[in-house]
Amino acid sequence: MKNLSQLEEILNLKFKNQNLLRQALVHRSYLNENPGSFSEHNERLEFLGDAVLELVVTDHLYKTYQKPEGELTALRASLVNANALSDVAKNIGLNDFLLLSRGEQKDIGKARQYILANAVEAVIGALYIDQGYDSVKKFVSDKILKILPLIIDKKLYRDAKSLFQEESQGRVGITPTYEVLKEWGPDHAKHFTVGVFLGEELVAEGEGTSKQEAQQAAAEEGLKAKGWNSF
Repeated sequence: MKNLSQLEEILNLKFKNQNLLRQALVHRSYLNENPGSFSEHNERLEFLGDAVLELVVTDHLYKTYQKPEGELTALRASLVNANALSDVAKNIGLNDFLLLSRGEQKDIGKARQYILANAVEAVIGALYIDQGYDSVKKFVSDKILKILPLIIDKKLYRDAKSLFQEESQGRVGITPTYEVLKEWGPDHAKHFTVGVFLGEELVAEGEGTSKQEAQQAAAEEGLKAKGWNSF
């Protein structure tokens, strides 16, 4: 793990209590493998950061855009989902600072994406405790909200599930259905794989930390698989 001062420099932050930042980077798997090395993993900070991030983004969208509630909700979802937040984590090199078990270090697939996204939320939670709302607002503006114009320009906020249904009904006259193919993990950290079907045809699969998120991911993959839209 690199020195935390390096991460602070990358984030353009200086924590009063650097231990909060350190805790934000400790994954549960690391404590399971190294008991006693830290007093706590990052899940409580993630819980807090998730709520604070949603408030900052919601406040910005409400004050900036005269759009209906449904469109604002879609815009918010496009900014705070696992894909967007894991991209933020990669852009700031957060992966190099995470404390993971040896097994998790080897996994570079979907599971790592969620770990990275959760770590961003944990860092936001740590920053909120350390410095308050205004510092979080600036961080979110610098690192996350800056991608909003691109999302709006390319209409990336569209609800994939609704779009897939419109396309499938219009093109093949079938309403898609969704089925949970797999679920795993403890109650506090469930993951789901959902398949989207057109009749008996399994068009695509998607993964998420909720059934709804997995359905959206499956719909996105379904649009790509059918070539119906560059979502």
